[in-house]
Amino acid sequence: MKGRISAKREMRSSIDIGTASQCVIRKDSLEGFRTEKEQLVRILLSTRRKYNMDLIYKRATSEDIDILTRTRIEVLRAANQLSDDIDMSEVEKESYSYYQKALCDDSHIAYLVFDGKRFVGAGGVSFFQVMPTYHNPSGNKAYIMNMYTNPAYRRRGIAAKTLDMLINDTKNKGITAISLEATDMGRPLYEKYGFIKMNDEMKLPEEGLI
Repeated sequence: MKGRISAKREMRSSIDIGTASQCVIRKDSLEGFRTEKEQLVRILLSTRRKYNMDLIYKRATSEDIDILTRTRIEVLRAANQLSDDIDMSEVEKESYSYYQKALCDDSHIAYLVFDGKRFVGAGGVSFFQVMPTYHNPSGNKAYIMNMYTNPAYRRRGIAAKTLDMLINDTKNKGITAISLEATDMGRPLYEKYGFIKMNDEMKLPEEGLI
């Protein structure tokens, strides 16, 4: 009997460590199961659902241009607070053409996130080159964009994982000059990841262009 109690305590300890403080298991949640194996299976399944471990992160290909384009328009409407009656046909057309070229010549990488067949998130990074500088001799740069998470799936780590995958792909290309334009909602995530505010760049407002 003492050995069984010790085994249960050992199992409880290993579960608490493996699932961190957010998944502490109460004794009363284990009642009603017939074996310790059933208890463990139930715990693992619950943890899997909680942390969206069944989500699929798919690197986009040319076959995904339609959904990438739709997502881009959805992101732009949300970021610019545009109603559905605003005509986005030109942006949609140009976005489609962009993806056709960029996915082919590898100047853009995008990820799509699915919960089963349901689309729930996305993110992309565009690559370009400027004149070489002292700090960036190659002139190669990357710009993170089109980060999106379905409102019902936010605060579950989807954007963080997508961002991490995009940055890893960028670094694998040997590119370390990485920037993005942060919304108020996304800023805490980017700052936590290590992004800092830029103070040495300026831009000319579009209305100032001739």
